Amino acid sequence: MKNIILKAGSEHDFFQRGRSLARLADTGKLLPEECTISFEDPAELLRLLTASRLDVFRSVKEEPGSITVIAERLHRDRSAVKRDVDQLAQAGLVTVETKVLPGHGHMKEVRACASRFRLEAMVL
Repeated sequence: MKNIILKAGSEHDFFQRGRSLARLADTGKLLPEECTISFEDPAELLRLLTASRLDVFRSVKEEPGSITVIAERLHRDRSAVKRDVDQLAQAGLVTVETKVLPGHGHMKEVRACASRFRLEAMVL
């Protein structure tokens, strides 16, 4: 996936976006290579994107790695980084994949789900 859009929006916006995508599909046009993650309440979006989670996310986007490596990069406790990674993964911003290491064991690698991310918020 190329783009992920994080936004605050209403239920109406959600269904309007769905109808637009359905029209594109019905006419045989290409669907955009993007995913929209929508929150009804902007406060929910802000609860997800704390300063520490944004640091984790930026680090992963810059260079994927294990939770231990990311924690070392950010000079943070591994368990705190793990909690942040879990929240980002649950929201669909990062993936955690188990990779086999040559000769010994395995590791979990954290990667960003898209190459571009856009944050939209409008408070009325």
